[in-house]
Amino acid sequence: MREGLTRQGLTRRAALAAGTLALAWGPRNSRAQQAEIRSFDQALVSSETRALPEFGFTLADGTQRSLADYAGKPLVLNLWATWCIPCVAEMPELAKLAREQAQGLLVLPLSSDRQGEKVVTAWFDGHHIDGLPVLLDPRGAAARALGARGLPTTILIGADGKEHGRLEGAVPWTAPESIVRLKSLLAIG
Repeated sequence: MREGLTRQGLTRRAALAAGTLALAWGPRNSRAQQAEIRSFDQALVSSETRALPEFGFTLADGTQRSLADYAGKPLVLNLWATWCIPCVAEMPELAKLAREQAQGLLVLPLSSDRQGEKVVTAWFDGHHIDGLPVLLDPRGAAARALGARGLPTTILIGADGKEHGRLEGAVPWTAPESIVRLKSLLAIG
């Protein structure tokens, strides 16, 4: 009897997992339409200046990095994953932000995809995302260290190496009001 209940429980779990995968891997347009894009100010949950914890992450080639490697530069550190619907919706905006604000700002998309570089590179290629590095944190150490409550979470880091803002949810990064607020929080030209 107990074995039958276990099978039934596993069948339910398998059905839930299949439904979740179907939603995550559905057509691109429907995923983007399902994601709520919030204004910069709606997504901003903190504009406090605070020290950041130390954590590491990996480049696509396996090289280890930390935020110290980007010292002196304002950063937009985006915690994301390829299966995250709002993350997928905002990634083209982050790529555009990186291209348009290249002189004053670095955009660092840090993926928590457990499958690593191959999945993220394939996703970038399939969605025509260019100009962004493939950065990996498959164990979610950065998200835990930073106290992220979900994905996407974006940490705005000033040239002083401190957090100057935190946003939760997808944001229209290249909207004029977003650029103004971003530059104000990071004190860049």
